[in-house]
Amino acid sequence: LQTVQDGRQFMKYIDPHLGVPLPERDYGGNCLIYDPGNATDPFHNIWDKLDGFVPAHFFGWYLKTLMIRDWWMCMIISVMFEFLEYSLEHQLPNFSECWWDHWIMDVILCNGLGIYCGMKTLSWLSLKTYKWQGLWNIPTYKGKMKRIVFQFTPYSWVKFEWKPASSLRRWLAVCGIIFVFLLAELNTFYLKFVLWMPPEHYLVLLRLVFFVNVGGVAMREIYDFMDDPKFHKKLGQQAWLVAAITATEFLIVVKYDPYTLTLSLPFYITQCWILGIILVLTWTAWRFFIRDITLRYKEIRRQKQEHKQEHRHEKDKCLSNGDGHSALLDEPNGSKLQERKL
Repeated sequence: LQTVQDGRQFMKYIDPHLGVPLPERDYGGNCLIYDPGNATDPFHNIWDKLDGFVPAHFFGWYLKTLMIRDWWMCMIISVMFEFLEYSLEHQLPNFSECWWDHWIMDVILCNGLGIYCGMKTLSWLSLKTYKWQGLWNIPTYKGKMKRIVFQFTPYSWVKFEWKPASSLRRWLAVCGIIFVFLLAELNTFYLKFVLWMPPEHYLVLLRLVFFVNVGGVAMREIYDFMDDPKFHKKLGQQAWLVAAITATEFLIVVKYDPYTLTLSLPFYITQCWILGIILVLTWTAWRFFIRDITLRYKEIRRQKQEHKQEHRHEKDKCLSNGDGHSALLDEPNGSKLQERKL
């Protein structure tokens, strides 16, 4: 029963400084890397873009890599979010960025470097020897302090092998994971826009920290459910919780600001998304239906040919007398007719 103004004013009970309109910052106004018109600082556009979001992007993707544990999956989510920013910049002004801000600073430098460091950390964790000795059994104080620090590291480590193209079930599960990740990322920006929350506010950071901790457990539960469905017959509680929270945040945005969400996409953006969806559906149909039918038909055909060859070989072997000559040529006509009858 609450309106969007009620929701914005409710935030004042958490922080009295909230509940006021946010100033809009233009990231895509002047996209010149080198501005000759500014004699004092021709690279001022680059320095203006280097704000607190640069280390936030890096550490965010470092932690996401520890959750997903797959290089290709992380890169797909990173690139897909940039396409979403291109597609939704008519709804949120903060999504309007320069081309080099999208692909060089975000995808290559911040996200790419975070994913690389995350994969290196995963390699170290997979090779690390875990010795969980009791704290009071360690004789030195240095060893005790090291043991206390290692208390916050994983008890054990499992390498994720998603293998999305191995079966239709795994392919749909990976697509669902990517969709939920992208929706949770979009919720961050839309909630800030609707509820008038500054990006640097501590509530935004606490939400991300909460999602990292809960999402890490949820990803492990999803992987166990996909990898061994006989043992893990049901999806874990944390995975359901993350999905429910993400859906609830999206419903809050839909309720409080339906006008922004219903702003129609530009025609060329709609065409690009329709083309992308058609390509994904076509590849899915080919990989898991048409290709399997073709391979099954080729396998049946090959088995029939092998069966014919074996049958012909057995027939020749029965008609041969061992020295390569047919027994029908050396025996009288009566025996020939008898063999033919047999």
